[in-house]
Amino acid sequence: MKKIEIRDAEKEMYQSIREQRIDAYREYIEVLPADHWNALKKAISSTVDEHEGVELIVAMFHEKIVGSVALFPAKTNAYEGYIGELDYPEIRMLAVASDARGQGVASALISECIKRSKAKGFNAIGLHTGEFMKNAIDLYERAGFERLPQFDFEPAHDGIIVRAYQLNFTDQA
Repeated sequence: MKKIEIRDAEKEMYQSIREQRIDAYREYIEVLPADHWNALKKAISSTVDEHEGVELIVAMFHEKIVGSVALFPAKTNAYEGYIGELDYPEIRMLAVASDARGQGVASALISECIKRSKAKGFNAIGLHTGEFMKNAIDLYERAGFERLPQFDFEPAHDGIIVRAYQLNFTDQA
């Protein structure tokens, strides 16, 4: 098993992180209408991860970025008005380089977000993911995240739903 280092991203990493996100999400081009892909690409390459309080976290292997995630603080407009502010942090824009998949990178990044949220005294953490992201949904459900359909939204008004999930720490043993 490779030793993955998890740490805060440095400013000079931001552009390569955004490019890696686009590459990681590129697999969805074939399953999404062009307008939806363009909206997704715009969202994952935006500078929203530089907003105050957002923690941009990277997974490194031999000084190479192999994955990243943005942890948005509670009570922020993480989704540009599609849903209201939530009382817990949100995992956003989780991406793993295609050549690093299946090696625990995504799980390590999720675990780091959970650890940081617990350390700040939160009882839960949330996330949203496209209904077409089957592997991501499987990963989140295996990690114990549960659906919160009342916080779903439809960003491109094309029938494709972004599903809400939450992991409640008080439910864990």
